Parts: sequence; structure tokens; C-alpha cells
Amino acid sequence: MLRSDRSPLLLAGLPAVAVATRFTAPRRFAPIVPRSPPGSPRAWTYASDRRGARAAAGAALPQTRKAAASATAAFFVGVFPAQVTMAVEWSRRPTPQRAAARGRLLLQVPLVLWACGIARGT
Repeated sequence: MLRSDRSPLLLAGLPAVAVATRFTAPRRFAPIVPRSPPGSPRAWTYASDRRGARAAAGAALPQTRKAAASATAAFFVGVFPAQVTMAVEWSRRPTPQRAAARGRLLLQVPLVLWACGIARGT
């Protein structure tokens, strides 16, 4: 399998792992949901999980890859506010945790660009 053939599968794996992680420990993720949206943080976490699972499944299949990769890019943009909330709220935690939270912020841009590249077929 060529590197370019694996790229969509790797992209599909990221939301799939995130969904599995949040599904197994949803209480850990509710606190990073920004307080501004209406509804409960857990409802937003589950909504994000449903979207992430659909994006992951679609990106893995050649027939739905283009649309799903675009949806995956939107998913990464959509979870950015939670990443910001986490980085702000973890600003007083030990250095490794602060670095992880800030690193997640920095990763969002390359993830969005990667998903957009797959959607374009490049």
C-alpha cells in the first residue's frame, strides 16, 4: 500500500480514536466544552462523537472519501473551541499537561489542511 493510499485511512483513524476515547470516559471531556453553547456539555460531546464517527467511517471508504474528508476538516474546526477551552483551563496544570493542551491547539491547522488535501484528492 502506497503512502498516499494510507493517508485517508490514517485520517479516518484520528476521529475514530477520539470518539472511542470520549465514549469510554465521557465525564473527562465534558469540562472542556465551552460554556456558551446551549444544552449540556455531555450532549455536545455525544454530538461531536456522532459526527466524528461518521467522518471517520466515510474517510475510510473510497466512495465517500471526498465528502467525508471535507466533513472531517469541518469536525476539526468544530472542536477547536473545546481545544481552546482546554488550553486555557489547563494553564495552571503541570508542564506536561499544559504542553499537551497547547500542542492540541497547534495540531488543528495541519489536521484541517490534511483533511482538505484528501478531499481535493491530493
